[in-house]
Amino acid sequence: MRNDRAIVHMDLDTFFVSCERLLDSKLLGKPVLIGGTTDRGVVASCSYEARSFGIHSAMPMRMAKQLCPEAIILRGNSGTYTKFSEMVTEVIKESVPLYEKTSIDEFYIDLTGMDKFFGCHKLASEIRTRIIKETGLPISFGLSINKTVSKIATGEAKPNNEIRIVSGTEKPFLSPLSVKKIPMVGDVIFKILCDLGMKRIKNIQEIPMEMMLKVLGKNGITIWKKANGIDNSPVVQYQERKSVSTERTFDRDTIDVKKLESIIAAMAEELIYHLRTSNKLTACVTIKIRYSDFQTYTQQKRIPYSSADHVILPVVKDLFKNLFQRRLLVRLVGVRFSHLVEGGYQINLFEDNEKIINLYQAMDKMRQRYGSRSVIRAVGMEAKSIGRWNPFNGEPPPLLANRRQ
Repeated sequence: MRNDRAIVHMDLDTFFVSCERLLDSKLLGKPVLIGGTTDRGVVASCSYEARSFGIHSAMPMRMAKQLCPEAIILRGNSGTYTKFSEMVTEVIKESVPLYEKTSIDEFYIDLTGMDKFFGCHKLASEIRTRIIKETGLPISFGLSINKTVSKIATGEAKPNNEIRIVSGTEKPFLSPLSVKKIPMVGDVIFKILCDLGMKRIKNIQEIPMEMMLKVLGKNGITIWKKANGIDNSPVVQYQERKSVSTERTFDRDTIDVKKLESIIAAMAEELIYHLRTSNKLTACVTIKIRYSDFQTYTQQKRIPYSSADHVILPVVKDLFKNLFQRRLLVRLVGVRFSHLVEGGYQINLFEDNEKIINLYQAMDKMRQRYGSRSVIRAVGMEAKSIGRWNPFNGEPPPLLANRRQ
């Protein structure tokens, strides 16, 4: 991997709050919380004014209210945020040859070689200026030779600023910062490192990589490399996937309603799980039925952007009930999610409460460790094993029509 790479990390500042302030200027300068509006809700995003009270995203709303009683609380609108995100994406798409969109408000841009024509820092600054001018949204960026250093630099540049880390100065830049600034260092790893006296990145830089291997295993090596400004991961060209689907063709046509409902539910639950693990949200659910006479029917419904079981599964159930009217033998059933967008599960925090979020996180961790069918709802238990499959990695799904069951 070349050492003269020029990688930009761009991140929209307090994105959801910034969008709301564009729609209502009265919110400027005030502590704003976005998320579930009840006491059982969770903070999806908060303004810098709110952060000064110790509030952060994913905090229970009741706790945030206690810390800042005067905060303005908004439910949020995922459709609005998606539109603004698309505006920013369009500016970047028109300006650079290679970019990666990692979330609804975060981008990596590879400007390697562009300095011969424009000057990488100048071009990045011009893109940032254009985004601010055309969308009205504040945005920050970091520029360095790799993704890790650029991402950390963006955090240091915020709010609404830019930082360039000159090649060769990565370690001195990282040295005084908290180890928590390193991507992938969460609360658990942070505590382990602090207990070992490694609170600053400098402390990790000064120890052998082998010691980090003993303490944290393979993750320790990755963290050590990041602490030393080493990251060869490429910027992966962004491609928006518009839909994902799965189908099952039966070995014997059936009219067993319970069996059909169970299989439909199992397929939908599998797809929803992979939406979350792939940072995707869907806004349209479609159910498909093919009868023994090969007549095929579909029905769809638009929904607010979501990747939550309790939002999508009832829609799947209702669509199937509405569609299954002929009472003939069924040959095939299918589920399709379309109008997919990046954005991650955080958008669902507008509606969900703390208990549901914790439940989904626990379920997904179990599935990642023991397989996607290790945790299933009772309604889907009659379906045969689906097995490991990620519909976003290009592999053929085990439920497609070419596998008869």
